[in-house]
Amino acid sequence: MAYEEDAFLNLAGIQHFAFCRRQWALAYIEMQWAENLRTTEGHLLHERAHDAFATEKRGNLLISRGMSVFSRELGINGVCDVVEFHASARGVPLFGREGKWLPVPVEYKRGSPKENDADRLQLCAQAMCLEEMLVCDSIPQAYLYYGETARRSVVALDDDLRQRVRAISDEMHELYRRQYTPRVKPTRSCNACSLKELCLPKLQRVGSAAAYLRKRLEEVP
Repeated sequence: MAYEEDAFLNLAGIQHFAFCRRQWALAYIEMQWAENLRTTEGHLLHERAHDAFATEKRGNLLISRGMSVFSRELGINGVCDVVEFHASARGVPLFGREGKWLPVPVEYKRGSPKENDADRLQLCAQAMCLEEMLVCDSIPQAYLYYGETARRSVVALDDDLRQRVRAISDEMHELYRRQYTPRVKPTRSCNACSLKELCLPKLQRVGSAAAYLRKRLEEVP
């Protein structure tokens, strides 16, 4: 299935969806958002990475910043912080450049490497967009740069990660079509979420009004 452009969803939503489906729905379906220190630091890091949306050449390396990408197969579009093009026989020709170049996305994140795969899934989606756009072979690996450690982490873009990106994309489109916001599933990660005050995860523990009324009616002699 190929999605039309007007049905594309935001590529960055892959990361939010993998972190919390409810957070994604609040932000991308209900259009609710709130900033906190973590999101502000993240925006500043991305602005430095994009840096005038320029392209530069360093020997056998081309660096493109703020590159727009899309995938009709996944039905997503967005912007890569950085795409490095490495001179390689496995690469593709680029207009105005000699030889062949293999694209490698680099995503910038605040903080340090996470235990979950949310960042890796977003990065893999970027690579899949580049492969489709440039009609190139599978990109074997890409990089996550974390502001707290000031170091890159290598991410292997294996079949398992790619299949999970496809599954998330399908589920995102289904929820968006239904305009459905999943219920709260409180976890320790809720404390770090910028949408905590909008989501109100603690209310999930209170129980429904209907259950409360049933209980009160049962107490009536």
